[in-house]
Amino acid sequence: MIDPRMTRLARNVVTYSLNVQPGEKVLIAALDVKDMNAVSAFVEEVHRAGGLAFVEITDYSVLRKLQIGGTDAQFEADASYKLARVKEMDAVVQLLGEENVSEYADIPAERRNAYQRAFRPVTEETHRKRWTLFNYPSKAYAQLAGMSTEAYTDFLFKTCTMDYRGMSEAMKPLAALMERTDRVRIVAPGTDLSFSIRGLPGIACDGKVNLPDGEVFSAPVRDSVNGTVFFNAPTSYRGHTFNRLSLTFRDGRVVEASSDNDAKLFDILDVDEGARYVGEFAIGVNPYVDRIMNDVGFDEKISGSVHFALGNAYEECDNGNRSMIHWDIVLLLRAEHGGGEIYFDDVLIGKDGRFVVDELLALNPERLTGAGE
Repeated sequence: MIDPRMTRLARNVVTYSLNVQPGEKVLIAALDVKDMNAVSAFVEEVHRAGGLAFVEITDYSVLRKLQIGGTDAQFEADASYKLARVKEMDAVVQLLGEENVSEYADIPAERRNAYQRAFRPVTEETHRKRWTLFNYPSKAYAQLAGMSTEAYTDFLFKTCTMDYRGMSEAMKPLAALMERTDRVRIVAPGTDLSFSIRGLPGIACDGKVNLPDGEVFSAPVRDSVNGTVFFNAPTSYRGHTFNRLSLTFRDGRVVEASSDNDAKLFDILDVDEGARYVGEFAIGVNPYVDRIMNDVGFDEKISGSVHFALGNAYEECDNGNRSMIHWDIVLLLRAEHGGGEIYFDDVLIGKDGRFVVDELLALNPERLTGAGE
């Protein structure tokens, strides 16, 4: 039996996030999802909207074997086949349901990089479509968050089915302010980082791509980042977790770095030249995501946070940086995590995780949830 909450989520994704129209082709890509009822819910909603549903089922343990033993020629042939399929689609929904978040931890870096190089055109083509990505509740995700599976499932459905239309309206002033801003400065314990976002757009993420959603992003001018940032939230990438990550930038480039896992950290930073530059800067505003989940899909949306992505810039906010990686890393600015300040052109706009200028007050948690009305 399909969980009615999954049906509601699927309907929201199909009708709001993807806005599927009659006759459109929709690829439903299920990555390590064991519950086929979830996949069926999306098939039914695509059909209900008059669309044509296509399904791709993938298992991470199988992908691990492919990456460890596959050749460059095999990767390229597989990517070519999948690229042709994605090009035929009008929209893509990706369901992630990992059973082991460290499944890729022992893949040699050279093989992982070769696989990512081959599949980069597939990812880029997917991002040119209308696409949405979210987690299906799994025991592994619940364990990462330190929650029971039931509590995690309830939390996921609550954050993924909130009033994104209302959030979208509240985000517009912040996106507009970003577009008028030149200099940004972030100050927090261990952090004093400055950069420019001049000439780059401010983009509101309001439930149409990632779920849960709730961030407004831009990108630094590539060579403008200077100073140090100390990330007070754990971050995972390529199957490895990093704590106490500190990065020092000079003219946009990481020149010093440290964490509790330096060997793996430098494996990532040395993937290519673009891996040491920032491709994204964002402010998180989702009022229901109020704790570290050890999952960047949630953590980067935490109300009262900012995050930076090392590596590739998004096409819609392109600062020119190119890399095989896009690694989102979160800094919590709320008082209970040490506090912090955000300045736009020397004006304080956020302090200790709350917006403090009139035009942005609607983004504070009590306003977005209606608790302050």
